Amino acid sequence: MTLHLDNLPRTIYVEREGDKPQVVMIDQRALPGELLWIRTDDWRAVVDAVKTLAVRGAPAIGIAGAAAVMLAAFSLAEECSSAALFAARLRKVAARVAEARPTAVNLAWGVRRATQTAARALEAGRSTHECAEALYGLTEALIAEDEAANRAIGAHGAALLRARAAAAGRPLGLLTHCNAGSLATAFYGTALGVVYAAAEEGLVARVYADETRPVGQGARLTVWELAQAGVPTTLICDNMAATMMAAGLIDAVVVGADRIAANGDAANKIGTLGVAVLARHFGIPFYVAAPVSTVDLDTPDGTAIPIEERDASEVLPAPLSGVSVRNPAFDVTPAELITAVVTERGAVSPADIGSFAKE
Repeated sequence: MTLHLDNLPRTIYVEREGDKPQVVMIDQRALPGELLWIRTDDWRAVVDAVKTLAVRGAPAIGIAGAAAVMLAAFSLAEECSSAALFAARLRKVAARVAEARPTAVNLAWGVRRATQTAARALEAGRSTHECAEALYGLTEALIAEDEAANRAIGAHGAALLRARAAAAGRPLGLLTHCNAGSLATAFYGTALGVVYAAAEEGLVARVYADETRPVGQGARLTVWELAQAGVPTTLICDNMAATMMAAGLIDAVVVGADRIAANGDAANKIGTLGVAVLARHFGIPFYVAAPVSTVDLDTPDGTAIPIEERDASEVLPAPLSGVSVRNPAFDVTPAELITAVVTERGAVSPADIGSFAKE
């Protein structure tokens, strides 16, 4: 299959206009109708983009977190009279950035990378301006690291699918839930990175994408992205997954993750747990594709993962008297329902992900 990955735009990057850096992000709220960009030199605008899902996906918001701290550093370098004041105010900004969305551990990871870089620069005697420049370099490095990791995830995932396609004697039907593609990362994607790598080998017949209610990441983002890349795609309602599996159309499920606990439990967009249960019933492998940075060794199991509860208007636009709404944004798939976790360092049993991530 010939893919057209050059049709996929870069999700988040940084650029300079003179000495003032900007963060540039796709406004994913406008897709698939329009491809709009947010350009800002204000760290608060990056935080707002994360909160409002203009930028989303665990790897992408990890980069956004580091980028927000970087923008704050450039502003504070102009405002603060001393390195001590600069450091104290930057720590306060970092705390606010990290709180923008609680479930995806990559956000806190990106902020932590930035604060560590800033602390090392100041400890080495660099000026506040030099510290800000170091954070700009870190953000560029994280973007490059993310794409490299995603391509490695894709290669390792394709190896798993290659064996399954060989056993089936034909290309595979794959199902995915939510969007863990290029739009959820700097470029290429995690779950869809696996799809792209496998498709280039001719291993993919068709991808079935759940709509992913209530915000419709599958219907708005995943199918748009797959169509841009030239991958045969079918959009299905969330409640159609069982029927597709029963009909023999699904050979494997590939999803992303926003946080993986030390025991292998994985948090992903709401509805993922139901897909995993169905896959187990029908004997279909269920793969989670995510970088090692998504593994949170400080979270022992899925019960300790904080689940973001979003606004009721996403589910029920107009309130109804006497009707309450629950809108958890994520659910947790137990490790025993996951066939393998595919990382940039290889595929591993979820039971071993904790020790694997420590290496």
